[in-house]
Amino acid sequence: MGAFEGKTMFISGGSRGIGLAIAKRVAADGANVALIAKTAEPHPKLPGTVYTAADEIEAAGGRALPIVGDIRFDDQVEAAVAATVEAFGGIDMCVNNASAIALLNTEALPMKMYDLMQDINTRGTYLVSRSCVPHLKQSDNPHILTLSPPLNMQPHWFGNHVAYSIAKYGMSMCTLGMAAEFAADGIAVNSLWPRTIIATAAVQNLLGGDEAMRRSRRPEILADAAYEIMKRPSRKHTGNFYIDDEVLADAGIENLSDYSFVENAQLQRDIFLDE
Repeated sequence: MGAFEGKTMFISGGSRGIGLAIAKRVAADGANVALIAKTAEPHPKLPGTVYTAADEIEAAGGRALPIVGDIRFDDQVEAAVAATVEAFGGIDMCVNNASAIALLNTEALPMKMYDLMQDINTRGTYLVSRSCVPHLKQSDNPHILTLSPPLNMQPHWFGNHVAYSIAKYGMSMCTLGMAAEFAADGIAVNSLWPRTIIATAAVQNLLGGDEAMRRSRRPEILADAAYEIMKRPSRKHTGNFYIDDEVLADAGIENLSDYSFVENAQLQRDIFLDE
């Protein structure tokens, strides 16, 4: 019996990439996965929809509830959480994966994009977590896990893309604050970030195309790290900003070569992490 047999995960942005990899990892244990994402129809530049993701989750061994929705809107998130509880009886894990990115400086960034990143990243994380909390309080090992970086106030992480840094660190500040707020309820609230860039559509389209992909690891490294984090006793492991390879090392996994997108990759360190 797997660690997540019969457990339920609610995840934002689970239709592709890192979110889908995490969903499939817990599904392999027999978990239930509710995924909310905007992609109902195939996108010309992005793989997968919420429905193809659900098919992959069920093929991995879990039960899936695909929900077309936008985490910028309160009513859509609240309805998605209610549908999850109705379908599966509760929520044990909340994963904040949905995120918008625009690595532009202040003069180049349109305010519309600033608002989008704030609404999806910081506000979306806050809203999804808030909506899941009443149900997480009923779980015997509840976790909120957010894909966001350690808080690093070095100016160089703001100078080139201050708007994105504000939005991404806002997600991490949700972790910091909610870990303290819900500690007495036994809800673990943690963040997870990759050591290297990850082979996703964002990296392909925004960070250098095929060359960037060759310097990346596969999303499965974050999926395996998330799996290890959410197995831990929630009352003993909260308020942490985990890095994927450190989590795996703690679990006894030190050879990470299989996670490279290409063999013998010259890996590129992800942003927000100093040398």
